[in-house]
Amino acid sequence: MQQKRLFSSRASLVLIWCHVITALEVPLDLPQPPTITRQSPKNYIVDPRENIVIQCEAKGKPQPSFTWTRNGTHFDTEKDPLVTMKLNSGTLEINIMNGGKAESYEGEYQCTAKNDRGTAVSNVIVIRQSRSPLWTKEKIEPILIQQGMPLVLPCKPPRGLPPPLIFWMDNYFQRLPQNGRVSQGLNGDLYFSNVQPQDTRDFYICYARFNLTQTIHQKQPISLKVLTNSPVDSRPPTLLTPSGQTSNKTVLKDEVLLLECIAEGLPTPEIRWNKEGAELPSNRVFYENFNKTLRIIGVSEEDSGKYRCSAQNSRGSIHHVIKVIVKAAPYWITKPENLVLSPGDDGTLICRTHGNPAPSITWLINGVAIELAPNDPSRVVDGDTVIFTKVHERASAVFQCNASNIYGYVLANAFVNVLAERPRILSSEKVYQVIANRPALLHCKSFGSPVPNIEWFKGVQSSILHGSDYVFHYNGTLEVPVAQKDSSGTYTCIARNKLGTDQKIIQLEVKDPTMIISQPEYRVVQRYGSASFECKFKHDPTLLAEVMWLKNNSELPMDERYTFEKERLTIKNITENDKGMYTCVANTTLDSASASAELSVVEPTQPPPVKTDRPDPPTDLELTDRLGTSLQLSWVPGDDNNSPITEFIIECEDAIHEPGVWHVFSKVSGTQATATLTLSPYVNYSFRVIAVNEIGRSDHSESSESYMTKSAEPYTNPSGIKGIGTEPDNLVITWKPMKGFDANGPGLQYKVSWRQKDADEDWTSVIVANVSKYIVSGTPTFVPYEIKVQALNDLGYAPEAAVVIGHSGEDLPMVAPSNVEVDVINTTLAKVRWESVPLTSIRGHLQGYRVYYWKALNKTNRNRRHIEKWMLPFAGNRTHGMLPGLQPNTNYFLNVRVVNGKGEGPSSKDKYFETPEGVPSVAFLHIAHRTPDSLTLSWSPPVHPNGVLTQYTLKYQSINATHELSPPVEITIPANETSYILKNLVQNTRYKFYFNAHTAVGPGSQSTQEAITAMDEAMASRQVDIATQGWFIGLMCAVALLILVLLIVCFIRRNKGGKYPVKEKEDAHADPEIQPMKEDDGTFGEYSDAEDHKPLKKGSRTPSDRTVKKEDSDDSLVDYGEGVNGQFNEDGSFIGQYSGKKEKEPVEGNESSEAPSPVNAMNSFV
Repeated sequence: MQQKRLFSSRASLVLIWCHVITALEVPLDLPQPPTITRQSPKNYIVDPRENIVIQCEAKGKPQPSFTWTRNGTHFDTEKDPLVTMKLNSGTLEINIMNGGKAESYEGEYQCTAKNDRGTAVSNVIVIRQSRSPLWTKEKIEPILIQQGMPLVLPCKPPRGLPPPLIFWMDNYFQRLPQNGRVSQGLNGDLYFSNVQPQDTRDFYICYARFNLTQTIHQKQPISLKVLTNSPVDSRPPTLLTPSGQTSNKTVLKDEVLLLECIAEGLPTPEIRWNKEGAELPSNRVFYENFNKTLRIIGVSEEDSGKYRCSAQNSRGSIHHVIKVIVKAAPYWITKPENLVLSPGDDGTLICRTHGNPAPSITWLINGVAIELAPNDPSRVVDGDTVIFTKVHERASAVFQCNASNIYGYVLANAFVNVLAERPRILSSEKVYQVIANRPALLHCKSFGSPVPNIEWFKGVQSSILHGSDYVFHYNGTLEVPVAQKDSSGTYTCIARNKLGTDQKIIQLEVKDPTMIISQPEYRVVQRYGSASFECKFKHDPTLLAEVMWLKNNSELPMDERYTFEKERLTIKNITENDKGMYTCVANTTLDSASASAELSVVEPTQPPPVKTDRPDPPTDLELTDRLGTSLQLSWVPGDDNNSPITEFIIECEDAIHEPGVWHVFSKVSGTQATATLTLSPYVNYSFRVIAVNEIGRSDHSESSESYMTKSAEPYTNPSGIKGIGTEPDNLVITWKPMKGFDANGPGLQYKVSWRQKDADEDWTSVIVANVSKYIVSGTPTFVPYEIKVQALNDLGYAPEAAVVIGHSGEDLPMVAPSNVEVDVINTTLAKVRWESVPLTSIRGHLQGYRVYYWKALNKTNRNRRHIEKWMLPFAGNRTHGMLPGLQPNTNYFLNVRVVNGKGEGPSSKDKYFETPEGVPSVAFLHIAHRTPDSLTLSWSPPVHPNGVLTQYTLKYQSINATHELSPPVEITIPANETSYILKNLVQNTRYKFYFNAHTAVGPGSQSTQEAITAMDEAMASRQVDIATQGWFIGLMCAVALLILVLLIVCFIRRNKGGKYPVKEKEDAHADPEIQPMKEDDGTFGEYSDAEDHKPLKKGSRTPSDRTVKKEDSDDSLVDYGEGVNGQFNEDGSFIGQYSGKKEKEPVEGNESSEAPSPVNAMNSFV
């Protein structure tokens, strides 16, 4: 927003806008239905060792009364001696400590808060006792197992509430080490991919910790002995969990998805995860338990799909596909909010939710199903919306919206409070202080019914000035974006509705900023020496200030070596611990300023610095232990250059598929000089090594000799398989081509197979190479197909490929929606209904429906060409929708079309409807002519009459000098008039006008205007002609002569050295012509004007005739027109005339004020 300064600090300003309540708060002294303010969680697990407290707090007027239900029936708390209810509250306390049993009070509880304006209900609170059961006793035999074999040690913890935390320990209460070979599963079992001799142990103990009851239980120890009397053979991986090739997993939206794959094999398999057809969400996915657990937080619908975990070692690989299905408990899209209406108002409550499956919405009123409540014609329920029309005073109630599905529910209370209340301003702050050049926020929070308009005035006059830019916030706050000194002053906030007004006077004080004028300086001090830091600052003299010192942004420690003298810090007996950054902070109640300086402590002897650098590259790379798809790489580390090597990076090159391209193959610790590498088939490997330390990376080593691995059939199939038709008679199958590393051999090809789903057909296949797309022609329109793409090479096929569902191409829908009906709800809203199109005729993915509508002259003239049409889309298989924003008293046509991925289908038959007549828009009032006793008013008809105009109403009031309004006078004017003359008015008097246009429905928006009747010419001439009177000219000459004589006498006495009061002042203060300005306020000694407080700029001087011009601080710039001889400072502030009196006639608009009277000129000499 463009920002402008106020040119006068006391000029009046009126700022008006509509006050919109975004977070409704009704004052507690006004009648209002109950509102639940605090309640216990839906699922409440209690500790049986403590009293049970079930919270239920509510506010309302009158004070609500509380009742409870338990398991759906009334719970009489007074009959149970162990149950008490807090005073003026619904919170229950069940005294378990005095002999009660927690399990006796398990169940479903619901709180009800009620007064004479409605009833609010809490959520259903399920109370369950925490349980921490013991393990069942069992005899566990010692386990003997051969080295290299897989093993699972069962835990099978008891079911607790809430579930316990599981961990494994030894008999010394030390956690058992876990790694990629040995790890704990999600079910608590301990998995060994292959046992080794070091796993022999007498005590493997599973523990369960129950956090709520703070208890720990243990299972009987398990003894394990690993035998080493048989040879160990390597073997490919198999999955210990989950079992089979596929499994399903259901998870709820916003919860945590945990997928687990644990494999056995020798060597220990590595686990990798990927998602078929999509990338894993990098910002929400975490790999845990040595890559065996995949965690995704904040699950959403897009996380559904197939996840593949692969276990691989040097002997082979295996994979498992987990199909994840994401469901969702109901959650809010639009939560119903409290609604305050005045009698006769309209409004809506909207309860919009989403979930999977789609939630069912139930409305209740005062805790009773709305279908069972007494009928109210002003209330209509339309699915997730309750529409109120012309509410009456007895319509106050609390509405409950319950959205539920099989996974849960959400419940919201929203009251409708029908009030007729004059405005009140709720903000209590009266004085705001702000630092110059920063935003100033003046709050004016208000309440009223109807919702009040907010008016802002600056200064004490009520004249409206246009053109100053501010920021107006919806909550009533006025923002001055960049506050200046001349922004200080009095602001008045007025809240107004048809029932009355309320106002609040606010004072804004703009203060000078705090500044550091002398900063502390850098110090270098020898050990045991002293150092001083000086910090001078200035601040607004009306604010209290204090200085605080920090060291490294922390408070100084308590130490007698630190001394503080005003703005100086001194440190004695300095040690190495004193070095650091010292900061001086000058704080006031509004702002702060800081400056820093570093203290360095010089050591007696400085050792020469150690030169460090990145390491030298490794040398002598050697390949050994070549075993087909594995080998050992060794190297000789280079010089670390005084910085230890932290890791080695092994890179590889494939001379067959990507010659000259190096990839990171592995990373090992900086203490190793060998690495065992697992290789892929059909790759011509070369290796090189890079060393890393804290300084950086070394150059890469020389390349090793090359090593060619044998070919094998592909291990995996291509990913990203899709089947989408581009034409009505084709199916385009695409996939992500495999890289050379994944080919595992020469002659990489793809076997593309497809068949129509549910058609009992054989697969049709084709083998292609060097492509990632295949087009199947001659397909039926929009039919589902099963698709799979399998990789193969010269040695054989990859494992069987997964099946993906695709569809052949779409075509335009064939049938239009039928039985289109329109229900007109009010002047601007209509509901359109239609019957959905059969799915077989859509011929594609249903996108939704589109409603086209346009204006018409009448029922027979559709006027479809060359007019503006509007379209509203409705997603999904909808059969109705709302048309908002219609124009009252207007003829419309509409039609409906179904939409699929290809486009729109044919339109339905045009449907005609009419909107009823409404109230007109605002008719702006203008002042056409004014005389001393009359005003001529003119206006134009409303831009949007919204019906047939019946009349105009004009109300007016006079405003006296104290801003009081006279009783209003109301006049009715025929609808065909566009002007009106008000006669018998009082001359030179301000009047305020309120103007409305009417239709048969009622009055439209109101416009306001103010005007002043003209002044009688005879009176004005008397005020101006005084300067031409002879007696006045003679009086002025006598005064001038008297002043001249006094000046001569003073000059003579001064030359004689005489003493007199004026000379005493001159002795105490230098001549203001040459005296410098004060540093704090910029004024010239004691000759500054005490009433104005507006300093002259440095370097300015008074006129040579020793006179000072009068300043009328109540004047604004617009009152002076273009002929004023005023002056402006460099910053644009106005230097007016100085005067002891402030006389100015009120003016209107941008008219120039009268010329200054000679009487005012005389006052400058007094």
